[in-house]
Amino acid sequence: MGNRIKQYFKDWTPWEKLWLSSFSILILVLSFIWKDTWYGTIASLTGIICVVLTAKGKISNYYFGIVNVIFYAIVAFNSKYYGEVMLNILYFLPIQIWAIFEWKKHKISEQKPDDVKIKTFSWMQRIIWFVITIIATIGYAFVLKAMQGNLPWLNSLTVVVSVIAMIILFKRGLEQWILWIVVDIITVIMWAIDLKNGTQNISILIMWIAYLINAIYGFLNWVKLLKRKDNNE
Repeated sequence: MGNRIKQYFKDWTPWEKLWLSSFSILILVLSFIWKDTWYGTIASLTGIICVVLTAKGKISNYYFGIVNVIFYAIVAFNSKYYGEVMLNILYFLPIQIWAIFEWKKHKISEQKPDDVKIKTFSWMQRIIWFVITIIATIGYAFVLKAMQGNLPWLNSLTVVVSVIAMIILFKRGLEQWILWIVVDIITVIMWAIDLKNGTQNISILIMWIAYLINAIYGFLNWVKLLKRKDNNE
């Protein structure tokens, strides 16, 4: 077991190990001090692990992602972010299960069973997805407003962009990181407002701040991975 763990972290940089451990400890400490819910803490920890593994192009990110979406949906429901609830249970959960099998079809090699080949989209594809995003955001905002959800326009934007980002992630596209950066910025604002309104979801806010930092790193790392020889073979 020890050798397997050592082998798994063989291609991790010291910064990546420090990044993951630091934010994990920070979440645990703040959750204890702030008296956060246990399911909020679990959602935050598994979320951090998931996005770090995604930034490294690891298939195992989805195992932690499945746990994350379930518990995050509970937290979002309690804060009346109904768009987040539907996004995670009706979309993220099933697509992550599906993505595990899809990514395994595109492994770099049998020697690297957890690493996948990544790619980039054409400008025409990017324009099409941008137009779809605008139309869907406006339409879904009216739905959330009718449900009397909290911050319907912001919530709609995060949901729609997250859906499209997840599709691009499913297809192993580099462009997903730009969308995640947008989602993370808006969602940090949402949960900061939620915290200001008297909730105890400090670990969720920290999780999204970590997501934002990781999305920037993920973009830079995937650019580097695109240039890697075994990714193009």
